[in-house]
Amino acid sequence: MNKYMHRALNLASSALFITSPNPRVGCVLVDAQGRVIGEGHTQKAGGPHAEVMALRDAAARGHSTQGATAYVTLEPCSHHGRTGPCCDALVAAGVAKVVAAVADPNPLVAGDGFARLRAAGVAVDVCDAQTGGAASRELNIGFFSRMVRKTPWVRLKAAMSLDGKTALADGSSQWITGEATRADGHYWRARACAILTGIGTVLADDPALNVRYVDTPRQPRLVVLDSQLRTPPAARIFAASREVLIYCAQDDAARRAALEAAGAVVICLPASGADRIDLTALMRDLGQREVNELHVEAGGVLNGALLQEGLVDELVLYQAPMLLGRGQDVFGGMALAHLQDAPRLEVLERTTIGTDQRLIARLPGRYDF
Repeated sequence: MNKYMHRALNLASSALFITSPNPRVGCVLVDAQGRVIGEGHTQKAGGPHAEVMALRDAAARGHSTQGATAYVTLEPCSHHGRTGPCCDALVAAGVAKVVAAVADPNPLVAGDGFARLRAAGVAVDVCDAQTGGAASRELNIGFFSRMVRKTPWVRLKAAMSLDGKTALADGSSQWITGEATRADGHYWRARACAILTGIGTVLADDPALNVRYVDTPRQPRLVVLDSQLRTPPAARIFAASREVLIYCAQDDAARRAALEAAGAVVICLPASGADRIDLTALMRDLGQREVNELHVEAGGVLNGALLQEGLVDELVLYQAPMLLGRGQDVFGGMALAHLQDAPRLEVLERTTIGTDQRLIARLPGRYDF
């Protein structure tokens, strides 16, 4: 991979926790002598994109951008959204060439940025998978999912014993894994647009479900599946400064009013058997609400239901070196009639964290979009 694109990808990675719902993008400006004259990454939504930040950096350093090459990890935008078109900014700055890692999947861009650059006389090269395309897509997997599938990238995280238990039969679970593992789990929380849990977890544990172990300027939204609006208005989930979305299948005016007074946004969705929320409708609604990556931390019932309905894309599973015997199963809500129906996983990584093991796996075919 070209060193300038490698640097641009590193810049994009540094924006991991701040850009949502926008993609994480980095840009490096290089002059004709191969010297870096400016660089930057996308800021929080509504702020400047990577290209504008790099142009500003070059100006602050006193460098001319006339005839420069811009290495950018995503096709420069061509539409007026929260900011102006980046392709126009590059043309106005006199950039002679743009090297982009990958095309933008946003239908409002989708090649139009490249076309406008070429029409203005700017040369455009688009990388292949090995020279930056795959890395940029992976960094923005949730953005690609939402733009193409109209639903978030669903990442399910669970901590368990070696025999697949998340808690004892009485619900005792603090702590199965070590502190280093818990900090790693908060990294995955921090990069998500929203955290999803179920009412069972809220009632049993009264969790905060915010980011504490990782320094982040943005708390992800919290999504609670609560068919009958049983969430206590005094629950700890309301303590953090963030949006809380509560999805129900049965509306109740008094309960809704109490939760809205606590700061919640209550959304009623169609029921799907046994008065449970239609999970497919949930994913579509979250996509419309600009959720790119959805981080699931729930109990075995919701975990199993999401898997059985084919809505999970990726799993981050932590295993502690202990055995709990009879207890609560991590995927207890999944009831299979035939062995061939069991989800088969593609294991991407196994890592030791402290005394625990972390496994990252994906469901086959979920990446094909």
